[in-house]
Amino acid sequence: MLPGDEGVLDLLARGRIEVEGRLVDASNATLFCAISLDGVAAQCVYKPVRGERPLWDFPNGTLAGREVSTYLISEASGLGVVPPTVLRPGPFGSGMVQLWVDTLEGGDLVDVVAEAEVPPGWRTVLHAHDRYGDPAVLVHADHERMRVMAAFDVAVNNADRKGGHVLHAADGAVYGVDHGICLHTDDKLRTVLWGWLGEELPSEAIDGLRRLRSELDGALGERLHEHLTRGEVRALVERTEKLLVAGTFPAPSSEWPSIPWPAF
Repeated sequence: MLPGDEGVLDLLARGRIEVEGRLVDASNATLFCAISLDGVAAQCVYKPVRGERPLWDFPNGTLAGREVSTYLISEASGLGVVPPTVLRPGPFGSGMVQLWVDTLEGGDLVDVVAEAEVPPGWRTVLHAHDRYGDPAVLVHADHERMRVMAAFDVAVNNADRKGGHVLHAADGAVYGVDHGICLHTDDKLRTVLWGWLGEELPSEAIDGLRRLRSELDGALGERLHEHLTRGEVRALVERTEKLLVAGTFPAPSSEWPSIPWPAF
């Protein structure tokens, strides 16, 4: 099943979940599952609230709701950069359930390579050294959908856009995952997608942000209040307006690390 298929949200919300394994690299409990309903089956990620690791700057038990909120924002804006996501009961209690996205083999869009091996057209984000002390660079593809994702990340204040959170789907689409630490009231943007710093936002992103701003005054705003505080929703409105006025990708803040660690 693909993210745009009819009935995918119903499957995620009402389907029977069977845990098949755990993604051990994740900092919070992240379970790989099969899900089925009325003869329709797919794979999904299930993150129970009780498996969330306490953070000093985000209230306990709110990460699943933030994941759902970013999906709602993605859909309301028409940007479509987050796979279908719901909040529902599961085998280990209430949690976030998100459709699993099969990725394109060899289709990584973010990488760390030697300076002489940067793919043509890719954007350089950071110069560093690898574990052997040799020069290396953090780079990402100059992909139009990644530009849209980078603008989306500014609006939702994504504090953890790692390279491994950018998925190049088998059908060619690009999605972002792991949005549990987004939508804080303070500026916490931390991402590997800095390659367009200062450049104009793509027209698709501007159209989506305008749509988002309009939707926040209506049903979307009310739905977000189920998961976020009024202050967090208000901050989302302000970031969206600021980004639209600027019309360009912002520079990193000097008060917060600009790149997540590890970067993948």
